[in-house]
Amino acid sequence: MSALRVVVADDSVLLREGLVRVLVEAGHKVVGAYGDADALLEAAPALAPDLAVLDVRMPPTFRDEGVRAAIALRGRLPRTGILLLSQYVEVAYAQELLGSGRGGVGYLLKDRVASLADLEDAIGRIAAGGTVLDPEVVAQLIGRRNDPLATLTPREREVLQLMAEGRTNAAIAEALFIGVGAVEKNVTSIFGKLGLEDSGGDHRRVLAVLAWLQR
Repeated sequence: MSALRVVVADDSVLLREGLVRVLVEAGHKVVGAYGDADALLEAAPALAPDLAVLDVRMPPTFRDEGVRAAIALRGRLPRTGILLLSQYVEVAYAQELLGSGRGGVGYLLKDRVASLADLEDAIGRIAAGGTVLDPEVVAQLIGRRNDPLATLTPREREVLQLMAEGRTNAAIAEALFIGVGAVEKNVTSIFGKLGLEDSGGDHRRVLAVLAWLQR
């Protein structure tokens, strides 16, 4: 495998520097290493990385910044491979990241990477356009497959919750500080994921709210 241009984001200095050292020793060029996802996103377009390695939970909230950054990065630099290397499984965002089926994506749990050879193998498969998933990630994805609400992204769940409160699209947009068009896009996606066909009027909206209330 030829050398890759890699960017790394992990808030732990020890883990970040250790990962940089492993990548360099494997023959890759680390063109950027950051302690938060926003810094990586800002620098990545100018660096044109072949691969981005991100932790899932980073500042400021330590919830899902890395996964959301990975999704944003795929949108801006679709040819950049993504490797999420974390202690946690964020199923909703993982589904969104993997949903395009484009490949070049990996999601591994740090504690389950048995050797540096395993990591190098995963990087090689991602660089070649493959998909590498930890068995625990696969298990959680499959476990939620039968629950249509589980396929919603966190943003879609926020929108649906506000719909259940009786808010209009305009009110939802104001509450979430996004445009009405973005709300409409999320609502359409919610209807599609819940299998609600357009039959006119507010029928789909009511059924979507019922699905949320019955969860």
